[in-house]
Amino acid sequence: MCGIIGVISKDNNNVVPDILNGLEKLEYRGYDSAGLAVVADSGLKRIRAVGRLENLINKLKVNPISGAIGIGHTRWATHGKATEENAHPMLTKDVAIVHNGIIENYKELKSDLLKKGYEFTSQTDTEVVAVYLQMELDNGLSPREAFRKMLQVVRGTYAFLAIFQAQPDVVFCARNKSPMAVGFGKNMCVGSDASSISESCSEIVYLDDGDYAEVMKDGVTFFDDEFNVVNKFRVAITDDLVNSGKGGYSHYMIKEIMEQPSAIRKTLLGNEVPKNFFDKVSRILILACGTSYHAGLVGKYWFEKHLRLPTCVEIASEYRYRSPVIEDDTLVLVITQSGETIDTLEAMEYVKKNNNTCRLAAITNVLNSAISRSADFVFHTEAGVEIGVASTKAFTAQLTVLAKLAFCKNPELLNQLQNLPQACEDSLLLKEDIDRIAYRMKDCANAIYLGRDNLYPIALEGALKLKEISYIHAEGFAAGEMKHGPIALIDDIVPVVCLCPSGNMFDKMFSNIQVAQARGKNIVVFTDFVGAKSFDKSVRKIVLPSINQELYPILYSIPLQLLAYTTTVLKGEDVDKPRNLAKSVTVE
Repeated sequence: MCGIIGVISKDNNNVVPDILNGLEKLEYRGYDSAGLAVVADSGLKRIRAVGRLENLINKLKVNPISGAIGIGHTRWATHGKATEENAHPMLTKDVAIVHNGIIENYKELKSDLLKKGYEFTSQTDTEVVAVYLQMELDNGLSPREAFRKMLQVVRGTYAFLAIFQAQPDVVFCARNKSPMAVGFGKNMCVGSDASSISESCSEIVYLDDGDYAEVMKDGVTFFDDEFNVVNKFRVAITDDLVNSGKGGYSHYMIKEIMEQPSAIRKTLLGNEVPKNFFDKVSRILILACGTSYHAGLVGKYWFEKHLRLPTCVEIASEYRYRSPVIEDDTLVLVITQSGETIDTLEAMEYVKKNNNTCRLAAITNVLNSAISRSADFVFHTEAGVEIGVASTKAFTAQLTVLAKLAFCKNPELLNQLQNLPQACEDSLLLKEDIDRIAYRMKDCANAIYLGRDNLYPIALEGALKLKEISYIHAEGFAAGEMKHGPIALIDDIVPVVCLCPSGNMFDKMFSNIQVAQARGKNIVVFTDFVGAKSFDKSVRKIVLPSINQELYPILYSIPLQLLAYTTTVLKGEDVDKPRNLAKSVTVE
């Protein structure tokens, strides 16, 4: 992985600028190298570079290439280190290919190719596919025949784009559990998402698993996994699918943090819960990864308290490998920002295969994603495109949907939800106070986050936000568990970030903070006006607006995002593109 783009000019113009534009739109997905290839008059030409896209652009200024058809790739290393030799496209004498995913049987294919005398220059699984295609071309097959035979041989996940010297007017593409869409407009395009092709295309077709397509300047032919021609419906590329830029902000992340009141309002306006949605549901199973998993943990508190439904939250990447018991009449709720998270998708498919009495619902930020097409019911978070790798507005929008579901039988709490956007706006006004905390935090090597009840998952999420963008090692704990080990980590240097608003858990949490304060002096408390009265000046306080305690998880997420953001900026790290991370995780 991480992003692919293919462009065919309808007017035989040079497509390199369009490919670069598409790669720029794919940067948010995370990458460590980039490259492109075109069919030029003199044959296949390729340029690759390690690091940021500007490195590739600079190489093209020195050694320009051009062509009316081409493919590009931003790579997040899976097989082989981030080197130019391992960057895509992979090129042989007669074929260039880019690939997102993982080829599971690449070692046996490579061994066979080596025995036949073929050589390799990289450590990637993708080069094995390129060399296999070259072998079939050498055996006399046409590009179409070679590509189709390759699809029958490889095992794994993939989104492939290939161009051939012998057929310079076609981009061959195929998808299996890695996102891909074909765009129609002034150019014909193929990309990982709508945003990457939005400047050239006005309509899009999403490929399903097993689909294969041949894209030409005058149209596209779609095939199913048995190579039968199939029809696909186009949908318009709408504004909510397209990156609108930073809007005057320094980074996408701070823009998206500031957009949360609006995203929550829009999410509250939609996503009406059907009247009988929970009828015949005896339990709830939530499947998610990363930040979405933390949202699911909050959902567990809400569902059990307000719907009295037993709720289990599972890490999707672990779920299907441990022979789980899937009980009848379970509502399976999958949560994913992208709708393409491979572990979550595979966990959902596992449930489908093993118990057909379960109803499958999804919470996702991307309409027409693989998971939204597979689920029985979809709740769409109205967060808009999220570019920053560290999720912010998509997370609070997920929590908003979970709250609407959990509170669907409680009119008073549903009414309280309407107060949430204003409270979130007010919390954003605390940025200067939070910046002062961040200034003292930036030089720390470790941090501890503490919460209780429905704020325990927010402590986990706050710690994740800090570590994934600032590279400060941070851990979240249930405050009541401190005495069972984590208290040994507290000293006068380690910041201890505590979530302690007023409410039924205040006294317990206050006692936990007192214990921490007796062992360290770097205590930060996020509380409300009532709770603040109990803390003296020895504790640094951030005082948030008062709100119903059931809504604390949404409100208290925002200042922790601001804390992570400012700490990272002060450290001089790349907020929007943290190292080693990808926005959409499409490999296991």
